[in-house]
Amino acid sequence: MSALLEITNVTKTFPGVVANESISVSVSAGEIVALLGENGAGKSTLVKSVFGMVRPDSGEIRIKGELIAPGDTGGAIARGVGMVHQHFQLVPVMTVTENIILGDEPKRGIFINIKAARAEVIALSEKYGLEVDPDALVEDLPVGTQQRIEILKALRKDVDLLILDEPTAVLTPQETDELLQVMKNLAASGVGVLFITHKLREVMAVADRVVVLRNGRVAGSTSPKETDEEGLAQLMVGRNVVLQVEKGEAKPAAPTLEIKALSVNDDRKHLAVDALDLEVRAGEIVGVAGVEGNGQRELVEAICGMRPRLSGQVLVAGAPTPDMHPHGVHAMGVSHIPEDREKHGLVSSYSIEDNLVLNQFDRAPFAQGWIRNVATLEENATRLVEEFDIRTPSIKTTAGALSGGNKQKVVVARELSQDTRVVVAAQPTRGVDVGSIEFIHNQLIAARDGGAAVLLVSAELDEILSLADRVAVMFGGKIVSILDAKEAERGLVGRLMAGLSA
Repeated sequence: MSALLEITNVTKTFPGVVANESISVSVSAGEIVALLGENGAGKSTLVKSVFGMVRPDSGEIRIKGELIAPGDTGGAIARGVGMVHQHFQLVPVMTVTENIILGDEPKRGIFINIKAARAEVIALSEKYGLEVDPDALVEDLPVGTQQRIEILKALRKDVDLLILDEPTAVLTPQETDELLQVMKNLAASGVGVLFITHKLREVMAVADRVVVLRNGRVAGSTSPKETDEEGLAQLMVGRNVVLQVEKGEAKPAAPTLEIKALSVNDDRKHLAVDALDLEVRAGEIVGVAGVEGNGQRELVEAICGMRPRLSGQVLVAGAPTPDMHPHGVHAMGVSHIPEDREKHGLVSSYSIEDNLVLNQFDRAPFAQGWIRNVATLEENATRLVEEFDIRTPSIKTTAGALSGGNKQKVVVARELSQDTRVVVAAQPTRGVDVGSIEFIHNQLIAARDGGAAVLLVSAELDEILSLADRVAVMFGGKIVSILDAKEAERGLVGRLMAGLSA
Protein backbone atom coordinates (compact mmCIF):
# COMPACT_ATOMS: atom_id res chain seq x y z
CA MET A 1 0.00 0.00 0.00
CA SER A 2 1.31 3.45 -0.90
CA ALA A 3 1.85 6.13 1.74
CA LEU A 4 -1.13 8.48 1.68
CA LEU A 5 -0.55 10.49 4.86
CA GLU A 6 2.85 11.02 6.46
CA ILE A 7 3.11 12.91 9.75
CA THR A 8 6.74 13.40 10.74
CA ASN A 9 7.96 14.74 14.11
CA VAL A 10 4.98 17.06 14.62
CA THR A 11 5.09 19.13 17.80
CA LYS A 12 2.39 21.51 19.02
CA THR A 13 2.35 23.41 22.30
CA PHE A 14 -0.27 25.57 23.94
CA PRO A 15 0.43 27.80 26.96
CA GLY A 16 1.63 25.45 29.68
CA VAL A 17 0.77 22.29 27.72
CA VAL A 18 2.67 20.15 25.21
CA ALA A 19 -0.24 18.72 23.19
CA ASN A 20 1.89 16.85 20.64
CA GLU A 21 5.59 16.06 20.99
CA SER A 22 7.55 14.75 17.98
CA ILE A 23 4.68 12.57 16.74
CA SER A 24 5.10 10.49 13.59
CA VAL A 25 2.16 8.59 12.07
CA SER A 26 1.41 7.30 8.58
CA VAL A 27 -1.74 6.08 6.82
CA SER A 28 -1.70 4.14 3.56
CA ALA A 29 -4.40 4.11 0.90
CA GLY A 30 -7.06 1.56 1.82
CA GLU A 31 -5.88 1.33 5.43
CA ILE A 32 -7.80 2.01 8.65
CA VAL A 33 -5.60 3.47 11.37
CA ALA A 34 -7.01 4.01 14.86
CA LEU A 35 -5.61 6.87 16.91
CA LEU A 36 -6.22 5.64 20.43
CA GLY A 37 -5.77 7.49 23.70
CA GLU A 38 -7.44 9.01 26.71
CA ASN A 39 -8.83 12.55 26.84
CA GLY A 40 -5.95 14.99 26.77
CA ALA A 41 -3.58 12.57 25.04
CA GLY A 42 -3.30 14.88 22.01
CA LYS A 43 -5.43 13.02 19.45
CA SER A 44 -7.70 15.87 18.36
CA THR A 45 -4.84 18.35 18.19
CA LEU A 46 -2.95 16.03 15.85
CA VAL A 47 -5.79 15.47 13.37
CA LYS A 48 -6.67 19.17 13.44
CA SER A 49 -3.08 19.82 12.37
CA VAL A 50 -3.57 17.42 9.45
CA PHE A 51 -6.79 19.20 8.45
CA GLY A 52 -5.21 22.64 8.77
CA MET A 53 -7.29 23.77 11.75
CA VAL A 54 -4.23 23.93 14.02
CA ARG A 55 -0.76 25.17 13.05
CA PRO A 56 2.01 22.87 14.37
CA ASP A 57 5.12 24.43 15.89
CA SER A 58 7.40 22.05 14.01
CA GLY A 59 7.40 18.90 11.90
CA GLU A 60 5.99 17.99 8.50
CA ILE A 61 2.67 16.72 7.16
CA ARG A 62 2.56 15.27 3.65
CA ILE A 63 -0.39 14.04 1.59
CA LYS A 64 0.59 11.73 -1.28
CA GLY A 65 4.14 13.00 -0.86
CA GLU A 66 3.18 16.67 -1.14
CA LEU A 67 3.99 18.96 1.78
CA ILE A 68 0.94 20.61 3.38
CA ALA A 69 1.41 24.20 4.53
CA PRO A 70 0.72 24.57 8.30
CA GLY A 71 -2.76 25.87 9.05
CA ASP A 72 -3.99 25.52 5.45
CA THR A 73 -7.42 23.87 5.61
CA GLY A 74 -8.16 24.74 1.98
CA GLY A 75 -4.93 23.08 0.90
CA ALA A 76 -5.75 19.95 2.87
CA ILE A 77 -9.22 19.72 1.32
CA ALA A 78 -7.80 20.33 -2.17
CA ARG A 79 -5.41 17.42 -1.66
CA GLY A 80 -8.22 15.03 -0.75
CA VAL A 81 -8.53 15.26 3.03
CA GLY A 82 -12.01 15.14 4.55
CA MET A 83 -12.93 15.34 8.22
CA VAL A 84 -16.05 14.45 10.19
CA HIS A 85 -16.01 16.27 13.50
CA GLN A 86 -17.18 14.86 16.81
CA HIS A 87 -19.83 17.58 17.04
CA PHE A 88 -21.86 17.61 13.85
CA GLN A 89 -21.78 20.75 11.72
CA LEU A 90 -25.16 20.48 10.03
CA VAL A 91 -27.99 22.99 9.62
CA PRO A 92 -31.03 21.39 11.31
CA VAL A 93 -33.71 23.27 9.33
CA MET A 94 -32.24 22.33 5.95
CA THR A 95 -32.73 19.09 4.02
CA VAL A 96 -30.18 16.32 3.65
CA THR A 97 -29.42 17.45 0.10
CA GLU A 98 -29.06 21.10 1.08
CA ASN A 99 -26.63 20.20 3.86
CA ILE A 100 -24.46 17.99 1.66
CA ILE A 101 -24.07 20.58 -1.11
CA LEU A 102 -23.78 23.58 1.23
CA GLY A 103 -20.92 25.81 0.10
CA ASP A 104 -20.45 23.97 -3.20
CA GLU A 105 -23.87 24.04 -4.84
CA PRO A 106 -24.40 22.96 -8.48
CA LYS A 107 -25.79 25.89 -10.44
CA ARG A 108 -28.11 26.44 -13.38
CA GLY A 109 -27.27 29.95 -14.33
CA ILE A 110 -27.41 31.99 -11.13
CA PHE A 111 -29.75 29.54 -9.40
CA ILE A 112 -29.01 26.37 -7.45
CA ASN A 113 -29.82 23.27 -9.49
CA ILE A 114 -31.55 21.37 -6.70
CA LYS A 115 -32.65 18.57 -9.06
CA ALA A 116 -29.04 17.87 -10.05
CA ALA A 117 -27.95 18.15 -6.42
CA ARG A 118 -30.58 15.65 -5.33
CA ALA A 119 -29.51 13.19 -8.03
CA GLU A 120 -25.88 13.63 -6.98
CA VAL A 121 -26.74 12.85 -3.34
CA ILE A 122 -28.64 9.70 -4.35
CA ALA A 123 -25.73 8.53 -6.50
CA LEU A 124 -23.22 9.24 -3.73
CA SER A 125 -25.40 7.42 -1.21
CA GLU A 126 -25.63 4.34 -3.43
CA LYS A 127 -21.91 4.37 -4.25
CA TYR A 128 -20.84 4.18 -0.61
CA GLY A 129 -23.79 2.25 0.81
CA LEU A 130 -24.84 5.15 3.04
CA GLU A 131 -28.62 5.24 2.79
CA VAL A 132 -30.24 8.65 3.34
CA ASP A 133 -33.48 10.37 2.35
CA PRO A 134 -32.34 13.38 0.27
CA ASP A 135 -35.51 15.33 1.06
CA ALA A 136 -35.69 14.80 4.83
CA LEU A 137 -35.06 17.66 7.24
CA VAL A 138 -31.93 17.05 9.31
CA GLU A 139 -33.68 18.04 12.55
CA ASP A 140 -36.07 15.08 12.11
CA LEU A 141 -33.31 12.48 11.74
CA PRO A 142 -31.59 10.30 14.36
CA VAL A 143 -27.96 11.01 15.12
CA GLY A 144 -26.75 7.93 13.25
CA THR A 145 -28.29 9.24 10.03
CA GLN A 146 -26.91 12.71 10.70
CA GLN A 147 -23.46 11.21 10.88
CA ARG A 148 -23.97 9.53 7.50
CA ILE A 149 -24.77 12.97 6.11
CA GLU A 150 -21.52 14.35 7.51
CA ILE A 151 -19.60 11.47 5.92
CA LEU A 152 -21.34 11.94 2.56
CA LYS A 153 -20.58 15.65 2.72
CA ALA A 154 -16.89 14.83 3.12
CA LEU A 155 -16.91 12.07 0.48
CA ARG A 156 -18.54 14.37 -2.08
CA LYS A 157 -15.20 16.12 -2.42
CA ASP A 158 -13.54 12.88 -3.64
CA VAL A 159 -11.50 12.37 -0.49
CA ASP A 160 -8.50 10.10 -0.37
CA LEU A 161 -8.14 10.40 3.41
CA LEU A 162 -11.14 10.53 5.76
CA ILE A 163 -10.60 11.63 9.37
CA LEU A 164 -13.28 10.64 11.92
CA ASP A 165 -13.12 12.25 15.38
CA GLU A 166 -14.81 10.05 18.05
CA PRO A 167 -17.35 8.89 15.44
CA THR A 168 -19.39 6.61 17.70
CA ALA A 169 -19.79 8.92 20.70
CA VAL A 170 -23.56 9.36 20.29
CA LEU A 171 -24.52 6.23 18.35
CA THR A 172 -26.52 3.18 19.37
CA PRO A 173 -24.70 -0.19 19.17
CA GLN A 174 -26.45 -0.96 15.88
CA GLU A 175 -25.50 2.43 14.41
CA THR A 176 -21.94 1.86 15.61
CA ASP A 177 -21.77 -1.50 13.84
CA GLU A 178 -23.13 0.10 10.67
CA LEU A 179 -20.50 2.83 10.82
CA LEU A 180 -17.68 0.33 11.31
CA GLN A 181 -18.88 -1.50 8.19
CA VAL A 182 -18.94 1.79 6.27
CA MET A 183 -15.32 2.36 7.30
CA LYS A 184 -14.39 -1.10 6.00
CA ASN A 185 -16.21 -0.39 2.71
CA LEU A 186 -14.37 2.91 2.31
CA ALA A 187 -11.02 1.25 2.93
CA ALA A 188 -11.89 -1.46 0.39
CA SER A 189 -12.48 1.29 -2.18
CA GLY A 190 -9.00 2.73 -1.53
CA VAL A 191 -9.81 5.50 0.94
CA GLY A 192 -7.44 5.84 3.88
CA VAL A 193 -9.26 6.20 7.21
CA LEU A 194 -7.81 7.78 10.35
CA PHE A 195 -10.21 7.61 13.27
CA ILE A 196 -9.94 8.87 16.82
CA THR A 197 -11.43 6.78 19.59
CA HIS A 198 -11.02 5.65 23.18
CA LYS A 199 -13.21 2.56 22.73
CA LEU A 200 -11.10 -0.57 22.65
CA ARG A 201 -13.79 -2.87 21.25
CA GLU A 202 -14.14 -0.74 18.11
CA VAL A 203 -10.40 -0.66 17.57
CA MET A 204 -10.21 -4.44 17.73
CA ALA A 205 -13.15 -4.76 15.32
CA VAL A 206 -12.06 -2.49 12.49
CA ALA A 207 -8.47 -1.18 12.65
CA ASP A 208 -5.59 -2.42 10.53
CA ARG A 209 -3.13 -0.57 12.73
CA VAL A 210 -3.38 1.19 16.08
CA VAL A 211 -1.29 4.17 17.17
CA VAL A 212 -1.59 4.86 20.90
CA LEU A 213 -0.97 8.36 22.25
CA ARG A 214 -0.19 9.07 25.89
CA ASN A 215 0.60 12.52 27.28
CA GLY A 216 1.13 13.95 23.81
CA ARG A 217 3.57 11.27 22.64
CA VAL A 218 3.33 8.02 20.70
CA ALA A 219 3.28 5.34 23.39
CA GLY A 220 3.29 2.52 20.87
CA SER A 221 2.03 1.21 17.55
CA THR A 222 0.49 -2.22 17.06
CA SER A 223 -2.34 -4.09 15.33
CA PRO A 224 -5.36 -6.07 16.55
CA LYS A 225 -3.62 -9.21 15.33
CA GLU A 226 -0.72 -8.59 17.71
CA THR A 227 -2.54 -7.56 20.89
CA ASP A 228 -5.85 -7.57 22.79
CA GLU A 229 -7.92 -5.00 24.68
CA GLU A 230 -5.83 -5.42 27.84
CA GLY A 231 -2.65 -4.79 25.87
CA LEU A 232 -4.09 -1.62 24.35
CA ALA A 233 -5.23 -0.42 27.77
CA GLN A 234 -1.74 -0.99 29.14
CA LEU A 235 -0.28 1.14 26.34
CA MET A 236 -2.83 3.88 27.06
CA VAL A 237 -2.04 4.21 30.78
CA GLY A 238 1.39 2.65 31.16
CA ARG A 239 0.46 -0.19 33.50
CA ASN A 240 -1.61 -3.36 33.68
CA VAL A 241 -5.34 -2.72 33.91
CA VAL A 242 -8.15 -5.15 34.76
CA LEU A 243 -10.90 -4.37 32.24
CA GLN A 244 -13.39 -6.99 33.42
CA VAL A 245 -15.47 -5.73 36.32
CA GLU A 246 -15.42 -8.19 39.20
CA LYS A 247 -18.47 -8.10 41.45
CA GLY A 248 -20.49 -10.48 43.53
CA GLU A 249 -24.21 -11.06 43.19
CA ALA A 250 -26.40 -8.19 44.37
CA LYS A 251 -28.48 -8.63 47.49
CA PRO A 252 -31.16 -5.97 47.06
CA ALA A 253 -33.47 -4.95 49.88
CA ALA A 254 -36.42 -2.55 49.89
CA PRO A 255 -36.62 0.38 47.42
CA THR A 256 -34.64 3.38 48.67
CA LEU A 257 -35.02 5.69 45.66
CA GLU A 258 -38.52 5.92 44.16
CA ILE A 259 -39.39 8.10 41.18
CA LYS A 260 -43.11 8.43 40.57
CA ALA A 261 -44.73 9.96 37.46
CA LEU A 262 -41.87 12.45 37.12
CA SER A 263 -42.08 15.00 34.31
CA VAL A 264 -39.36 17.56 33.62
CA ASN A 265 -38.66 20.15 30.91
CA ASP A 266 -35.32 20.73 29.22
CA ASP A 267 -33.66 24.15 28.89
CA ARG A 268 -35.85 25.01 25.89
CA LYS A 269 -39.02 24.28 27.88
CA HIS A 270 -39.66 21.10 25.91
CA LEU A 271 -40.74 17.95 27.74
CA ALA A 272 -37.61 15.89 28.41
CA VAL A 273 -38.82 13.45 31.10
CA ASP A 274 -42.35 12.17 30.55
CA ALA A 275 -44.27 10.73 33.54
CA LEU A 276 -41.33 8.48 34.39
CA ASP A 277 -41.49 5.74 37.04
CA LEU A 278 -38.41 4.00 38.40
CA GLU A 279 -37.20 2.53 41.67
CA VAL A 280 -33.74 1.58 42.90
CA ARG A 281 -33.41 -0.83 45.80
CA ALA A 282 -30.81 -0.72 48.54
CA GLY A 283 -27.90 -2.92 47.55
CA GLU A 284 -28.29 -2.78 43.77
CA ILE A 285 -27.02 -0.79 40.78
CA VAL A 286 -29.63 0.25 38.24
CA GLY A 287 -28.06 1.44 35.00
CA VAL A 288 -29.92 3.88 32.74
CA ALA A 289 -28.99 3.11 29.13
CA GLY A 290 -29.89 5.38 26.24
CA VAL A 291 -28.57 7.55 23.46
CA GLU A 292 -27.65 10.94 24.88
CA GLY A 293 -30.42 13.51 24.61
CA ASN A 294 -33.30 11.26 25.66
CA GLY A 295 -33.84 12.96 29.02
CA GLN A 296 -31.08 11.40 31.10
CA ARG A 297 -29.48 14.69 32.12
CA GLU A 298 -32.81 16.24 33.06
CA LEU A 299 -33.76 13.15 35.08
CA VAL A 300 -30.55 13.29 37.12
CA GLU A 301 -30.84 17.02 37.73
CA ALA A 302 -34.46 16.70 38.86
CA ILE A 303 -33.59 13.88 41.29
CA CYS A 304 -30.76 15.94 42.77
CA GLY A 305 -32.78 19.13 43.17
CA MET A 306 -31.02 21.02 40.38
CA ARG A 307 -33.92 21.26 37.92
CA PRO A 308 -37.60 22.03 38.63
CA ARG A 309 -40.16 19.26 38.28
CA LEU A 310 -43.33 19.79 36.31
CA SER A 311 -45.06 17.00 38.20
CA GLY A 312 -44.35 13.80 40.05
CA GLN A 313 -42.35 12.86 43.12
CA VAL A 314 -38.90 11.69 44.12
CA LEU A 315 -38.81 9.70 47.38
CA VAL A 316 -35.82 8.63 49.46
CA ALA A 317 -36.58 5.95 52.05
CA GLY A 318 -40.26 6.80 51.66
CA ALA A 319 -39.89 10.54 52.28
CA PRO A 320 -40.39 13.09 49.47
CA THR A 321 -37.32 15.11 48.52
CA PRO A 322 -37.53 18.90 48.13
CA ASP A 323 -37.77 20.39 44.64
CA MET A 324 -34.95 22.73 43.54
CA HIS A 325 -33.01 22.32 46.78
CA PRO A 326 -29.72 20.42 46.20
CA HIS A 327 -28.54 20.93 49.77
CA GLY A 328 -31.83 19.56 51.12
CA VAL A 329 -31.67 16.52 48.83
CA HIS A 330 -28.09 15.84 49.92
CA ALA A 331 -29.11 16.11 53.57
CA MET A 332 -31.51 13.20 52.97
CA GLY A 333 -28.58 10.95 52.04
CA VAL A 334 -28.31 11.45 48.27
CA SER A 335 -24.79 11.63 46.87
CA HIS A 336 -24.34 12.99 43.36
CA ILE A 337 -21.42 12.38 41.00
CA PRO A 338 -22.28 14.98 38.34
CA GLU A 339 -21.88 14.68 34.58
CA ASP A 340 -19.86 17.91 34.41
CA ARG A 341 -17.35 17.78 37.25
CA GLU A 342 -15.91 21.20 36.37
CA LYS A 343 -19.30 22.93 36.52
CA HIS A 344 -21.11 21.03 39.26
CA GLY A 345 -18.54 18.89 41.07
CA LEU A 346 -15.57 21.06 41.96
CA VAL A 347 -14.41 24.58 42.64
CA SER A 348 -11.17 24.62 40.67
CA SER A 349 -9.60 27.44 42.66
CA TYR A 350 -10.23 25.69 46.00
CA SER A 351 -7.81 23.20 47.50
CA ILE A 352 -8.36 19.45 47.39
CA GLU A 353 -8.92 19.64 51.14
CA ASP A 354 -11.81 22.07 50.72
CA ASN A 355 -13.31 20.31 47.69
CA LEU A 356 -13.55 17.11 49.72
CA VAL A 357 -16.06 18.78 52.06
CA LEU A 358 -17.86 21.13 49.66
CA ASN A 359 -21.35 19.95 50.60
CA GLN A 360 -20.67 19.56 54.33
CA PHE A 361 -18.14 22.26 55.21
CA ASP A 362 -20.60 23.90 57.61
CA ARG A 363 -21.41 20.70 59.53
CA ALA A 364 -19.76 18.79 62.35
CA PRO A 365 -17.09 17.52 62.57
CA PHE A 366 -15.65 19.94 60.00
CA ALA A 367 -16.97 23.11 61.62
CA GLN A 368 -18.44 24.44 64.83
CA GLY A 369 -20.70 27.26 63.81
CA TRP A 370 -18.58 29.43 61.52
CA ILE A 371 -15.28 28.15 62.92
CA ARG A 372 -13.47 25.62 60.74
CA ASN A 373 -11.97 22.60 62.43
CA VAL A 374 -8.62 22.75 60.64
CA ALA A 375 -7.16 19.56 62.11
CA THR A 376 -10.24 17.50 61.17
CA LEU A 377 -10.30 18.93 57.64
CA GLU A 378 -6.65 18.01 57.12
CA GLU A 379 -7.11 14.54 58.59
CA ASN A 380 -10.14 13.92 56.37
CA ALA A 381 -8.31 15.05 53.23
CA THR A 382 -5.17 13.04 54.01
CA ARG A 383 -7.23 9.90 54.61
CA LEU A 384 -9.32 10.26 51.43
CA VAL A 385 -6.33 11.10 49.24
CA GLU A 386 -4.74 7.83 50.33
CA GLU A 387 -7.94 5.76 50.30
CA PHE A 388 -9.06 6.94 46.85
CA ASP A 389 -5.56 7.08 45.35
CA ILE A 390 -5.73 10.78 44.44
CA ARG A 391 -2.37 11.65 42.83
CA THR A 392 -1.37 15.05 44.19
CA PRO A 393 1.73 16.60 45.77
CA SER A 394 -0.35 18.09 48.60
CA ILE A 395 -3.87 18.31 49.99
CA LYS A 396 -3.42 22.08 49.63
CA THR A 397 -3.05 21.78 45.84
CA THR A 398 -5.91 23.41 43.95
CA ALA A 399 -8.34 21.05 42.23
CA GLY A 400 -7.77 22.84 38.93
CA ALA A 401 -4.15 21.63 38.87
CA LEU A 402 -5.16 17.95 38.84
CA SER A 403 -5.57 15.65 35.85
CA GLY A 404 -9.10 14.72 34.74
CA GLY A 405 -8.91 11.33 36.42
CA ASN A 406 -7.75 12.77 39.72
CA LYS A 407 -10.39 15.50 39.63
CA GLN A 408 -13.03 12.81 39.27
CA LYS A 409 -11.50 10.86 42.14
CA VAL A 410 -11.90 13.93 44.37
CA VAL A 411 -15.62 14.07 43.49
CA VAL A 412 -16.06 10.32 43.98
CA ALA A 413 -14.16 10.41 47.29
CA ARG A 414 -16.32 13.22 48.64
CA GLU A 415 -19.62 11.68 47.56
CA LEU A 416 -18.93 8.07 48.52
CA SER A 417 -17.19 8.72 51.84
CA GLN A 418 -20.35 10.11 53.43
CA ASP A 419 -23.30 8.36 55.05
CA THR A 420 -25.04 7.67 51.76
CA ARG A 421 -28.41 6.07 51.08
CA VAL A 422 -28.52 6.85 47.37
CA VAL A 423 -25.72 7.38 44.84
CA VAL A 424 -26.63 9.12 41.58
CA ALA A 425 -23.65 8.68 39.26
CA ALA A 426 -23.93 10.54 35.93
CA GLN A 427 -21.24 9.68 33.36
CA PRO A 428 -18.86 8.88 36.25
CA THR A 429 -15.94 7.84 34.05
CA ARG A 430 -16.23 10.37 31.22
CA GLY A 431 -12.87 11.86 30.31
CA VAL A 432 -10.80 9.83 32.76
CA ASP A 433 -8.03 7.33 32.07
CA VAL A 434 -8.55 3.59 31.98
CA GLY A 435 -6.87 3.11 35.35
CA SER A 436 -9.19 5.61 37.02
CA ILE A 437 -12.19 3.95 35.36
CA GLU A 438 -11.22 0.66 36.97
CA PHE A 439 -10.95 2.35 40.38
CA ILE A 440 -14.26 4.25 40.09
CA HIS A 441 -16.11 1.09 39.05
CA ASN A 442 -14.80 -0.70 42.13
CA GLN A 443 -15.94 2.18 44.36
CA LEU A 444 -19.49 2.08 42.93
CA ILE A 445 -19.64 -1.66 43.55
CA ALA A 446 -18.39 -1.10 47.10
CA ALA A 447 -21.17 1.48 47.64
CA ARG A 448 -23.72 -1.06 46.41
CA ASP A 449 -22.32 -3.76 48.66
CA GLY A 450 -22.45 -1.31 51.56
CA GLY A 451 -26.22 -1.02 51.13
CA ALA A 452 -26.56 2.09 48.96
CA ALA A 453 -29.04 2.31 46.10
CA VAL A 454 -26.93 3.24 43.06
CA LEU A 455 -28.41 4.88 39.96
CA LEU A 456 -25.84 4.82 37.16
CA VAL A 457 -26.43 6.96 34.07
CA SER A 458 -23.87 6.44 31.33
CA ALA A 459 -23.53 6.89 27.58
CA GLU A 460 -21.09 3.96 27.59
CA LEU A 461 -23.19 0.83 27.09
CA ASP A 462 -20.28 -1.42 28.04
CA GLU A 463 -20.11 0.35 31.39
CA ILE A 464 -23.83 -0.18 31.99
CA LEU A 465 -23.69 -3.86 31.04
CA SER A 466 -20.62 -4.46 33.23
CA LEU A 467 -21.87 -2.75 36.38
CA ALA A 468 -25.67 -2.82 36.46
CA ASP A 469 -27.76 -5.42 38.26
CA ARG A 470 -30.77 -4.12 36.34
CA VAL A 471 -30.81 -2.05 33.14
CA ALA A 472 -33.47 0.61 32.55
CA VAL A 473 -33.55 1.69 28.90
CA MET A 474 -34.56 5.30 28.33
CA PHE A 475 -35.98 6.61 25.05
CA GLY A 476 -37.95 9.79 24.40
CA GLY A 477 -38.06 10.73 28.07
CA LYS A 478 -39.56 7.41 29.18
CA ILE A 479 -38.27 4.15 30.60
CA VAL A 480 -39.23 1.78 27.78
CA SER A 481 -37.94 -1.41 29.40
CA ILE A 482 -36.28 -2.69 32.57
CA LEU A 483 -34.11 -5.78 32.18
CA ASP A 484 -32.28 -7.98 34.65
CA ALA A 485 -28.54 -8.05 33.98
CA LYS A 486 -28.71 -11.64 32.75
CA GLU A 487 -31.18 -10.76 29.97
CA ALA A 488 -29.62 -7.39 29.04
CA GLU A 489 -27.92 -8.54 25.85
CA ARG A 490 -26.13 -5.82 23.83
CA GLY A 491 -28.24 -6.23 20.70
CA LEU A 492 -31.52 -6.17 22.62
CA VAL A 493 -30.53 -3.09 24.62
CA GLY A 494 -29.37 -1.38 21.43
CA ARG A 495 -32.72 -1.95 19.73
CA LEU A 496 -34.56 -0.56 22.74
CA MET A 497 -32.24 2.47 22.80
CA ALA A 498 -33.23 3.16 19.20
CA GLY A 499 -36.93 3.08 20.10
CA LEU A 500 -37.53 -0.31 18.50
CA SER A 501 -39.48 -3.11 20.12
CA ALA A 502 -37.61 -6.02 21.65
